[in-house]
Amino acid sequence: MRYLFDDFILDTDRRELRRGADLVPTPPQVFDLLDYLIGNRDRVVSKDDLISAVWNGRIVSDAALATRLNAARAAVGDAGDKQRLIKTMQRKGFRFVGTVQEVKTSTDQPVGTAAHGGDLTPSSSSPRLSIVALPFANLSSDPTQDYFVDGVTESLTTDLSRIRGSFVIGRHTAFTYKGKQVDLKQIGRELNVRYVLEGSVQRSGKRLRVNVQLISAETGNHLWAERFDKPLADLFDLQDEIVSRLANTLEAQLIEAEARRAESTLHPDALDLYFLGGATANKAQTLENLMQARSFFERALALEPAHVEALVGTALVDLSIAGLFLTDDRTGRFAAAEAASTKALSLAPDFAAAHFALGAIYIATNRAADGIAECEQALALNQNLADAHAAIGWAKFLLGHGAETEAHVNEALRQSPRDISSFRWMAFVGLAKAQVGADAEAVTWLRRSIDANRNVPLTHFNLAATLALLGRFEEARTAAQTGLALDPSFTIRRYQRNLSSDNPTFLAKRERVYEGMRLAGVPEG
Repeated sequence: MRYLFDDFILDTDRRELRRGADLVPTPPQVFDLLDYLIGNRDRVVSKDDLISAVWNGRIVSDAALATRLNAARAAVGDAGDKQRLIKTMQRKGFRFVGTVQEVKTSTDQPVGTAAHGGDLTPSSSSPRLSIVALPFANLSSDPTQDYFVDGVTESLTTDLSRIRGSFVIGRHTAFTYKGKQVDLKQIGRELNVRYVLEGSVQRSGKRLRVNVQLISAETGNHLWAERFDKPLADLFDLQDEIVSRLANTLEAQLIEAEARRAESTLHPDALDLYFLGGATANKAQTLENLMQARSFFERALALEPAHVEALVGTALVDLSIAGLFLTDDRTGRFAAAEAASTKALSLAPDFAAAHFALGAIYIATNRAADGIAECEQALALNQNLADAHAAIGWAKFLLGHGAETEAHVNEALRQSPRDISSFRWMAFVGLAKAQVGADAEAVTWLRRSIDANRNVPLTHFNLAATLALLGRFEEARTAAQTGLALDPSFTIRRYQRNLSSDNPTFLAKRERVYEGMRLAGVPEG
């Protein structure tokens, strides 16, 4: 048996602990202790359990046991104060809490020389959301760029591991494949992963080109590919932008791939249903799609009431339905979203998406300062959470500081330029520009928002108001009629009743928008 966790492989047949290709010296009792803890990771093991298993019941002092435990922690890079992998449960015992894959070793042929020391046969189907990011290839003529290319791979591996429920092969193991011609399906078998990410970076003149492909390790089929060019800038900033863009896009692509698999599952479990809900929510945000996504999340919660991802999924769906004015009961939707995100945080206090969901709800319900704090906490946990950057920009607008909105939204767009929510972010900037009287810029941003999603009535009405304030009345009336075709019941009075802020500066500046809507022919109500 081989146990894969973090960057390590514990091979119980060969009695070896490896970090990537490197052998980690491990005394026999320390190896046995690790083997027992990992093999019994589903429960807390007592001191007596360890003594019976590792020392065959011999009398062992507390000091000797502590010494072996510290040695085991040191072998797997687990500091005793943080206890990231081996956790001491006060007055109960010990538990291995790292994420582990079990892979059975082949016994009918000799061990070969693959990256993990031989041919591997998965003990079961590969885990969902399991992936290895292979070292990106440096296609530049300058070999000194290797450090930059390797940095992209290492940072991307770290950021992918932030996806809840994912199993990401550690960088030390991944880098054993660097520079080798390898069959990707063989890598999938060796590492027991479903997906392989490979890519290349090429520096040419004053530009940098990045190519990346997501591949099914089971079939070898390409699931997604991306290529983008960037002007050369500070390499650290460029690396950060590349990694953020890829991490954000890959999370959506992996959820979509898992959802496709779940569609053919006869008896989907809670995680299958969550993937189906997430993939549906990532489509165009129409009421039909959002309600279907919510149905999947509800089914997941019926099977597993404490499924935090599904709880956050329902919260974000309800937030979108209310925020896009797709319901008459916005108060009820906001309340349901807040309850779901609060429950998710009670179960998983460090779940970044739950902090963002709660923050966005606070912002939408006249608690912008509290919302900013929650979004900042989300970003402290996951710096790639582009939605949180944009939400802070929205909150600044609601607090009457529209001049600060654009910078936050630009950061969100830098990290996730093709995000399903980008239409909403660009509308935030359009409204903020109108707030500070930059109407021509507001029109540009609102048109960009409409190009990204033409089905949001409110954006058309705000565009109509801004065009009217610029004296472009024919265009304004056309925009207003487009909005009314999408939502015939919209009135200025209804809009006034559903504001997300009572900030005096915000309210005063808002009067211009209402006047613009009147000039454009939007019904007063």
